[in-house]
Amino acid sequence: MSTINPHGKEIISVATDFHGKPLTLEINRVGFRSTASVLVRYGETVILGTAQVGTRPVMMDYFPLSIDYEEKFYAAGKISGSRFIKREGRPSDEAILIGRLIDRPIRPLFPKGYRQEVQVVASVLSTDPTFRPDAIAMIAASAALTLTGTPFDGPVSGLRIGRVDGEFKAFLTPEEREKSDLDLVVAGIESGITMVEAGANEVSEEVIAEALAWAYDAYQPAIKLQKELIEKVKPVAQEYTLVLPNEELQTQVDEWVAGKLGDKLRAPYPERNEMVNELRWAFHEAFAEKIGTEDYSKLRDEYDEAFTMALHKDVRKGIVEDKLRPDGRKLDEVRVLSSEVGLLPRAHGSSIFTRGVTQGMNIVTLAPLSYSQMIDTMEVNDGERRYMHHYNAPGYTVGEVRRLGSPGRREIGHGFLAERAVMPVLPSAEDFPYAIRSVTEIMSQNGSTSMAATCSSVLALMDAGVPLKRPVSGIAMGLMLDGDTPYVLSDIADAEDFAGDMDFKITGTSEGITAIQMDMKVHGLPVEILKQAIDGAKPGRAHILAHMLETIAAPREALSPYAPRIEKVKINPEKIGAVIGKGGEVINRITLETGADIDIKDDGLITVSAADTASIEKAIDWIKSLTEEPEIGRIYEGKVVSIKDFGAFINILPGLDGMVHISELADHRVERVEDVLTEGQTVKVKLMGIDERGRLSLSLKAIDK
Repeated sequence: MSTINPHGKEIISVATDFHGKPLTLEINRVGFRSTASVLVRYGETVILGTAQVGTRPVMMDYFPLSIDYEEKFYAAGKISGSRFIKREGRPSDEAILIGRLIDRPIRPLFPKGYRQEVQVVASVLSTDPTFRPDAIAMIAASAALTLTGTPFDGPVSGLRIGRVDGEFKAFLTPEEREKSDLDLVVAGIESGITMVEAGANEVSEEVIAEALAWAYDAYQPAIKLQKELIEKVKPVAQEYTLVLPNEELQTQVDEWVAGKLGDKLRAPYPERNEMVNELRWAFHEAFAEKIGTEDYSKLRDEYDEAFTMALHKDVRKGIVEDKLRPDGRKLDEVRVLSSEVGLLPRAHGSSIFTRGVTQGMNIVTLAPLSYSQMIDTMEVNDGERRYMHHYNAPGYTVGEVRRLGSPGRREIGHGFLAERAVMPVLPSAEDFPYAIRSVTEIMSQNGSTSMAATCSSVLALMDAGVPLKRPVSGIAMGLMLDGDTPYVLSDIADAEDFAGDMDFKITGTSEGITAIQMDMKVHGLPVEILKQAIDGAKPGRAHILAHMLETIAAPREALSPYAPRIEKVKINPEKIGAVIGKGGEVINRITLETGADIDIKDDGLITVSAADTASIEKAIDWIKSLTEEPEIGRIYEGKVVSIKDFGAFINILPGLDGMVHISELADHRVERVEDVLTEGQTVKVKLMGIDERGRLSLSLKAIDK
């Protein structure tokens, strides 16, 4: 194959062994007009990473970076299961979450003040069904960015790992993922970790720390490979201008706020927020008077940003020097807690959880399993979501006027984190045959609303009578780095989040961790510091959990009277056809005559739901009569379906006949079967045996014996 593309450029390729398979990065084969594009191959997975940098400066007060992950159904040899839409459209929640996974370790690696527009897209062109492609997509996005010449302090790599039989492993198969008690994504640069995302089946803090160290070492070959590609390509550095605060202006602001911050601004929330707002207005009025209203209006945004920077520096100074936080708390102190359950009379379960000014209301709704969400994504084994957590946070929750719309990436991400936190403690569908929708309506925001969503959802689930294995609590940890000295904060609020270097959310039960989400604002941290944050979260989680158990100590024993009644019955999967009937005639008849809704799973689990118990019992009895297995020694009432010279065939169960030999009709000798039985007659018979071919031997004379 030629190493020259149609435009006369050399096709450059580098490869390395990466966990048992070759990882290949290739440029100049496709994507000729993009700023940079890299084709990445790993096994049968092929992903195109493209990075496009805008040619004109963008006048914005933030870095306009967008990073997207594109699923293509053709990559898995699939056509969408939707009856109405067959082309890819709005990204699935799964694609949005992977896009966030890629974005989070990359975004902090650009310098502050960089304003050039950058768009990164990781498009999955082929996917190997034996492992998930998200880590390869992250490598593709990073590799493309490294070749743009932008001031990107990469490269970045990441891995999704699990633990099977006590051993850590990357690129788990679907079967291994089922066995794993850990699903951990770790990403970072050569010198440290910048992002962590995890779901876990109540694993210990020690296991998480070991997993972080293992993953950090395990993703390094992909970093080295990207550096090898950079060395071959030698991308040209792009010219850019950083939009940085005016140092002279910042000095003016710092002089004005001197003596007005520190202890004078330390107060519980929301009083502190009000004090900051009053000080901000006084600041703007003072400088507008000093400079002149018309001239100041042109500079107001710059001065406002400088004022915010002064606040951040004051927050950091208080923590580092005085070991006190903006609201006067100690570093390991949790804000005031308050919660209640059962506040919405018609809801199946409801709660309010309040921590400081952050407040989440959660509402739980129960439904038959047929209401589970069908997952239609690029991956081959889509499955269903029986438990769904949705998160909403409109503008009023932060005191802003904001247009209502569909949930954004943040809302989807926060909802997924809270959902993941609870999944390990949910009862199985066999034990609790309900689909469960949990909706968190954030009422007020002042830091770590995803953890409020977790705690409020657990309270509402317990209020709804969902038999959780154990309750889950969550806390958001923060970090301030002063040189090499880390200061770990428990239960961070907005001021500390904005001024800090890390946001680390961790959830778990009394037995271990169930979910983690960590984002960095610094360029990577060693595992030792991350372990301090993990260990520091444990007392806070326990404190919050103790408060939750004071509100409701255990799941309610009875469901809400407004929740549907659902019962289950397990049958032999081979008998499913008997329940459904030809063209669905049997199940439709059961539904029509009993008024019950019936849901059948491939494994033979049948759930029956109705408004009243009588309808459920009638439907279950009907199903059992269709699927009952014959039991030796049991007496059945059956109908004579045919008579032969040697005996009679009697139907004892739907579709199941047995034979009574003439010798088993009576204690005395019977000359003709017709002397005892007639076709259509209903008689009682005893099942005496089942031979190796499944034939049933019946007896009339053994009934009384």
